Amino acid sequence: MTKENKEENKQILDLIKKIDQDPKKVDNYLSLSTKLIEQGSFDQAKELLEKARGLVKHPQDLDYNLAVCYYLQGNFEQALALLEKIPNDDLSMYQKALVYLKLGQNQKALAYALSIKKIDNQVKELIGDVWLSLGELSSAKEAFLSIEEGKRSAKVNFLIGVALLESDKGQADRYFELAKEKDPSYYAKALDQYTSLMKLISNKENKE
Repeated sequence: MTKENKEENKQILDLIKKIDQDPKKVDNYLSLSTKLIEQGSFDQAKELLEKARGLVKHPQDLDYNLAVCYYLQGNFEQALALLEKIPNDDLSMYQKALVYLKLGQNQKALAYALSIKKIDNQVKELIGDVWLSLGELSSAKEAFLSIEEGKRSAKVNFLIGVALLESDKGQADRYFELAKEKDPSYYAKALDQYTSLMKLISNKENKE
């Protein structure tokens, strides 16, 4: 176990103790569920939050974290039901856009994504994803390219390639290669995931 893992486990144990000492304090549930989510323990985080809803004074304060759990587990309708109760801010609109994108309601996803005020790289990537889902390759390319070159993930480079396929196949291939160099495993999965879309774009290009 690394030093970081030991520290992480210690923090989790400390939070569990705090919850045992004061089971009605919301902040400890939020902190612990966030750590569990970061570790990929979505089931544990969900179980914790659902149990906490019956203990804390304002269970709605747990809704965002619980919605994230539902989203990460693929329970998009449940996630949306909670998110709709939360007032719109950048955080909730980002999550709503993610959920609507997964539900195939791409126009709603776009509306929320474009309403986010603080645009960081994560938001730029989301906006690119939504534009791509709508078949708007130029807008998708613009969103992805707005992410600084050194901070582009394999996914972003790959999707820039997809967005460029129609207009500049040579450039598209360059970005595919960058994605492959950065993360060969992701590249292989992405080829499978986006095969249909890439064929559609290529066929459209050939017809023109």
